[in-house]
Amino acid sequence: MTHERGTALPAGSGADHSGHALRAPSKLHAFNRYEVKYLVDAAAVPALRGALEERMDRDSHGANGGYGVWSVYYDTTRLRFYWEKIEGLRFRRKLRVRHYGDRFGIDDDTTVYVEIKQRVNRVTQKRRVALPYQLARQLCDERTMVDHAPAQAAFLEEVLGLVSGLDLRPVAMTGYQRQAFIGQGSELGLRVTLDHRVRGRDRDFHLGADAENRFIVPPSKSIMEVKANERVPYWLTDLAARTNLSVVRVSKYCQSIETFDRAPRSIFHISDDASDELSPVVSRGEG
Repeated sequence: MTHERGTALPAGSGADHSGHALRAPSKLHAFNRYEVKYLVDAAAVPALRGALEERMDRDSHGANGGYGVWSVYYDTTRLRFYWEKIEGLRFRRKLRVRHYGDRFGIDDDTTVYVEIKQRVNRVTQKRRVALPYQLARQLCDERTMVDHAPAQAAFLEEVLGLVSGLDLRPVAMTGYQRQAFIGQGSELGLRVTLDHRVRGRDRDFHLGADAENRFIVPPSKSIMEVKANERVPYWLTDLAARTNLSVVRVSKYCQSIETFDRAPRSIFHISDDASDELSPVVSRGEG
């Protein structure tokens, strides 16, 4: 099996079926949606945002310019989850610990989400539990079961099985500023997000670390994600066409892996038109 550049997959990538039993989808899904992603020029964002506000409501957490989203991604030493995404396997998953809001001031008691996001054919499924950050690290880093409610048992056992059975560890971190919109009336299942200033790092994986981040998507670009339960409304696809948006198969996790040269840049990599070099370091003061 090869990836898009014709390079043979490394051992332990998506071609390696060891641990396959751990990859069976769970019957419990918190979110089950179709997703479409678009690449947006920053200059086009204000008009696009205005058009969305005419038909949708702002997310209640998105006042004052939106909110931060920070995620630590787990993978094998040979980046099995990365290669599964690049290969476009019909069933694939990834594990992450995510925080919403300002990353400064995160401590052991801060609420974070342990998430498994997986794709089954064209459907994206996301399941998660909220935990204090200390317990999330105990589960995912120390590989020890934590105190939990009975309803969380099956999911936490699945997470523990993944990190232990596949020897997962933190490999990448991403962060960005998100503005979110939700559908009205018959479109309540519709959600659109605009992600700006997409950054990342390849070390210092504590969510609250005072560490440097770099742009992993050129700062002149934003990513719009459309999530729908059944189908994307015609008015939204028409808006994307009129705005000349480009559909992209981008993964912020994979973008981070490739930006920091953990893997060759795939055909899905978003690079600066003027330069393929890393963008300047982002200030440590950015939340």
